[in-house]
Amino acid sequence: MSTIAIEGMEFHAFHGCLPEEQVIGNKFIVDLFIETDTSKAEESDNLKDTENYSEVYNLVKKEMEIKSKLLEHVGRRILNSLKTNLPQIEYARLKVSKMNPPLGGQVESVSLTLKY
Repeated sequence: MSTIAIEGMEFHAFHGCLPEEQVIGNKFIVDLFIETDTSKAEESDNLKDTENYSEVYNLVKKEMEIKSKLLEHVGRRILNSLKTNLPQIEYARLKVSKMNPPLGGQVESVSLTLKY
């Protein structure tokens, strides 16, 4: 079993409860850690024997493009998409961070971590 990390995926997206967040948007950072069996790829050196990082990224990107009020909703959609489209993934841990959230003061980020 191996852990594949795709960290620092950056998106401009329109998630948030405030109306202006749904219009102006904000910067989000997504970190993803997936566990899968890479033993075949370790021997074959063939992309078809492991997770295609580009495919994983595109699944995350597609879900980030859908407006949501809550990070919880965005995160669950991403994990559900991974589980549906890449069933060979045995475990995933996802962190979604909203940068500079409008909380009435200086805050670098808020984040949510989910896993399956």
